Amino acid sequence: MKKTIELTINGLCIMAEEGATILEVCRQNGIEIPTLCHIKNLPADGACRLCLVEVAGAKNLMTACSTPVSGGMAVQTDSEKVVSARRDVLDLLLSTHRTDCFNCKKMGQCDLHAYCEAYGVEISRYPGENKAYAVDASNPFFEFDKSKCILCRKCVRVCGQLQCIGALGLSGRGFATHVTPENERELEESVCVSCGNCVSHCPTGALSPKRRVSAVGAEKVLTVCSYCGVGCQMQLLVKNGRIIGAEPADGAANQGLFCVKGKFGYQYLDHPDRLKTPLIRKNGKLEEATWEEAYALVASKIQEIKQTCGADAIMGAASAKCTVEENYAFQKMMRAAIGTNNVDHCARL
Repeated sequence: MKKTIELTINGLCIMAEEGATILEVCRQNGIEIPTLCHIKNLPADGACRLCLVEVAGAKNLMTACSTPVSGGMAVQTDSEKVVSARRDVLDLLLSTHRTDCFNCKKMGQCDLHAYCEAYGVEISRYPGENKAYAVDASNPFFEFDKSKCILCRKCVRVCGQLQCIGALGLSGRGFATHVTPENERELEESVCVSCGNCVSHCPTGALSPKRRVSAVGAEKVLTVCSYCGVGCQMQLLVKNGRIIGAEPADGAANQGLFCVKGKFGYQYLDHPDRLKTPLIRKNGKLEEATWEEAYALVASKIQEIKQTCGADAIMGAASAKCTVEENYAFQKMMRAAIGTNNVDHCARL
């Protein structure tokens, strides 16, 4: 059992577990600290330096994501010195960042833009050379614009340490340092599996979905992905009654990660060919019917086949899009109500 210690944050006395970081303790107590490189389920990287805080007795400002708390520690997260340092960090990031925000697909979801607005950083005081790279649009689901990358390394760490694919890495030195697939290949030629977790974690428009409208004004709706029975939690971005994107939620099943179906496969919900009512064939032509009519027809056909050919002439195919409980009820119906063990499951999509 971990030892509990007492510390002070912004003048408030707080109890925390020994070994926890300042960032973790602040978030547990509703104290906001900005970050651009932190990933919840990975060790601190400290690349962005935006989470700087002031610790009494320390010579310099400390990174909240990597500094463990200790008994009697006094922390200031919003002092004038801290705010000024964070403003300088954002200022430097903007100095080489291409800021065509209104044409960016991440508009409304860009963490860098949101923090710049919050800290009053509009134009960089350090005019520098903007990074210029060709946009990699080879992947069928998302684009990679290195000109908007701030080298937070979240995509590299998520892909390599959480997704265990390692499609992205760092290349070059100094100003020329950039994120790239192995041997400077395009994404389509790499080992990328298009899971989109790099896109979900990217704090800028460097990695963005191809099919995305502006998320300004969109609301997030917590739900469960319907593509398989795992039960991954997700946040659907809904704007004007239409789903415009999907982000992984930190559920027990997926812990903030997605597969390609959950991340990019939501378009079927609004597809013009999607069936919205049951269809029954009448006089050789499919016609819309009510659910009551459809259920009655299915029940009568099952009874007819069972009476004429026996229960084993009927087979049931379960669905990978259903939950374990729904599939259990389905096979129970086939065995107990219909009387056959002919039940199969594709177990994939």
